[in-house]
Parts: sequence; C-alpha cells; structure tokens
Amino acid sequence: MALDPIRILVTGAAGQVGGELLQCLAPLGDILAPSRAELDLANPVAIETYLRETEPHWIVNPAAYTAVDKAESEPELAHAINALAPAVIGREAKTLGAKVIHFSTDYVFTGQGTIPWVESDATGPLGVYGATKLAGEQALLATGAEAVILRTSWVYGATGKNFLRTILNLAKAKEELRIVGDQHGAPTWSRDLARLSAHILRSGTFTPGIYHAAGSGETTWAGFADEAVRLTQLRLPEAKLARITPIPSSEYPTPAARPGNSRLNCTKLKETYHYTMLDWHDSLAQVLAELA
Repeated sequence: MALDPIRILVTGAAGQVGGELLQCLAPLGDILAPSRAELDLANPVAIETYLRETEPHWIVNPAAYTAVDKAESEPELAHAINALAPAVIGREAKTLGAKVIHFSTDYVFTGQGTIPWVESDATGPLGVYGATKLAGEQALLATGAEAVILRTSWVYGATGKNFLRTILNLAKAKEELRIVGDQHGAPTWSRDLARLSAHILRSGTFTPGIYHAAGSGETTWAGFADEAVRLTQLRLPEAKLARITPIPSSEYPTPAARPGNSRLNCTKLKETYHYTMLDWHDSLAQVLAELA
C-alpha cells in the first residue's frame, strides 16, 4: 500500500523566501501554498482552522511582518503575525506531529559590538520588529513542537522588493547614492535559505533548536551596494551608474533603530546540518546574472 505523499505547508508563498521555497521544496512532497486570504496569520482562529483541515507534515514559516519602521506605529499587527502566529503554529504542529521550520532575524540582538552573534548570546531587540520576532521564537519553542528556527539577515534575491533591486534602479537614475556604511552584516540570498530548508527536510535527522543562517563573509550596506554597482558596470560598460558614498547611520535617521552589528556566526548550522551558506560575493554574482 503506497504511502500518502508528504504535505508541506509554505506560508508567505508570495514573498521572497516563500517563492524560492515553492521551487526548492516541490520535489519533496505536495506543497500547500495558501494565499493571505486563505491563511491570515493575523487571525489565530484562521490558522487553527487551516492547519486542522490540511494536516501538513511540515510547516515552513517564512511569513512575517517585516516593515521594520512601520512596526513602530503598528505594534499590535506586528505582534499578531510575528509572535502570536508562531505560538498557534507550534501548538497545532505538536498536536499533528508536524515539524516546523521558522524564520527569524538578527534583530533579536542589540546590534552592538563587532563579534558575530552565536545562538546562545543574550538577546536585546532595539525596536518593535525585533521584539515581536524574539517573542515568536520564544512562543514557538514553549509549545514543545519539533521546530528549527533559522535566524538570518539582509535577505535579498532576484524577485520581490529588496535592497539590491532598489539600489540598482536608483543607480541608473542618479549620479550619487549615499548609503549607510557603519552597519555590518552579510547579505543572504533567499534561494540559499530555501535550499537550506530543503536540505533539512531531506537530511533524515531533525535536530530542533535555533540556528544562524546568513551569507558567509561580511560587508556594510554601502559595501554591498558598491559591489552590486561595480559588477553591473562591468556587464554594462556604457551605462552611467551612480557612485556609492558611505555615510554614518546618524545621517540617515529612521523611525526604528538599526543594529550596527548584524553579523551571525553560522558554525552550529554547519556542524549540525553540514550546510554552509554561500559567501555573499558568490550569491550576489548569481543573482545579478539572473537579473541580466
């Protein structure tokens, strides 16, 4: 008697990571990719109803309230999606016997210092977004569900709204771009996160816990922009592209404070799941090739 195929729920399928997950996870089972209307993560009852009706074996949850500045004026909505939803997902997953892969962020930390954060470091979010994501981590773990939490940083890709695509568009229209140069971290390709998720599903062993999963190496936002423009200029030698001028964060005030140190140490991920995230230079070159 043939076994039913594995059912894999992917939240936020229209988002950057969600879209890549659909492609990477498709060979591994039947994909459930509900729209926001079908699965409203701000509505706990809707989450319960959907999970009880579909009974997924895996729940992969990249969906989040990610408008960092807007979260300062919409804390209730950010809390509902980033904190309450993971709690409901975890509770239902435990009942179903489903495994969870949940995405989180470097914003759970204070952003101070220069040493890459490890999973056991003390947390200390700077704003509503980070606080709600941290609450979501804690709530999910408290349910006792089998869950892997992947903290990442500076996510970008060839699709969706992200820093890289914004910079490339602006670079074609302006002579100079003044970009923050004192915030340090690593750009992370959305497809690399999706491939990691598929790797975890295929691994045959599931070790719950918190893991850091960000691009290898480090740079600044100005450094990222400069390299993106440099590589684009090589491909389009006749184009007139903006020069990148690094500026301090103090010259670019935002409603929510940004971490100065977004570096994440990914050694635990490598040692446990034998997966090494791509160096940000390599992933950038691949994404730019797709955008060409």
